[in-house]
Amino acid sequence: MSAARTALDAVYYIPHFVTIEEEEYLIRKIQGSPLHAWKQLKNRSNGIISGGELTPRNVLIPKPFPSYVENFPPLISRVTATHAFEGSPHHAPNHILMNEYLPGQGIMPHEDGGAYYPVVATLSLGSHALFHYYQYYQEGSPDVSDRRDTAATSIDPNPVATLLLEPRSLVITTGSLYKCHLHGIEERTNDQITLDGRLADLGVAIDNWNQLGSEQWKCRRDSEAVVPRTTRYSLTCRDIPKVAAVAAGSLLGAMRR
Repeated sequence: MSAARTALDAVYYIPHFVTIEEEEYLIRKIQGSPLHAWKQLKNRSNGIISGGELTPRNVLIPKPFPSYVENFPPLISRVTATHAFEGSPHHAPNHILMNEYLPGQGIMPHEDGGAYYPVVATLSLGSHALFHYYQYYQEGSPDVSDRRDTAATSIDPNPVATLLLEPRSLVITTGSLYKCHLHGIEERTNDQITLDGRLADLGVAIDNWNQLGSEQWKCRRDSEAVVPRTTRYSLTCRDIPKVAAVAAGSLLGAMRR
C-alpha cells in the first residue's frame, strides 16, 4: 500500500483494487438488488446495508454477505489481505454499506462514530470523487471565539487532506484521521483539476496525486480540465466489534427471508 502525502496519520490509497470486469459485475449486481434492499439515506439517494443491521446499542445482528462480495470478486478476503484490519476484533470487515451517488450528490463532513473499529476501507466504482478530510476548529483560534452557534460552525471548511478517488480504487482511513477528523464529499457535478494536481476553483492540492493509477489525469493538453462526475457506487467496509449471537435456526430463517 502507498501512503498518500499527508501530515496526519496513515491513509492508504490503492488504485486498481478491482479489475474493469469485476467493477462492471459489481455494479450490475448492486443495480439488480431487489427494491426492498435499498434504503433512503440522509444526504444520499440510496444505500444497501450488507452483513447485518446495527441496533441502537451499536450491536450487529449478523447476516451473510452476498456472494458477489465474497466469491467474485473475493472482496472481503482481498480487503483482509491488506492487513488494514489486522488489529480489529474480527481481523476482517463484517459490515459493508453500499451507497449510490448521482452526479451532484455528496455527503456533508461527518464522523463514522464509535460503533466501528477505527479503520474503514472504501471501494469506489463507476465514477471518481474528491474525498476531503476536515478538522474541528482548534480551541483559541479567532474562528472559535467569534462564532455564536458552535454546533453549526465548529468544522473548519478548509480540508486538511484531499484525495482523488478513482474508479476501482480503495482508500483506507486509520488513526486520528478516523478518530478525530471528519470526511465528506462536496456536492458537485464536475471537478476542475489542474495538470499539477490541484482543484482549480478551491486551490486545494490533491494529496494522492502521485499514487493515482491512471495517466488520464496528467496526460492532456489543457493545463486545467473540467472532469464530469457520473454515477458512483461506494462500498464502505468496516468491522463492528459487538456482534449478537444468532442461533443457527434464526440465521437460516434470516437467509431465507
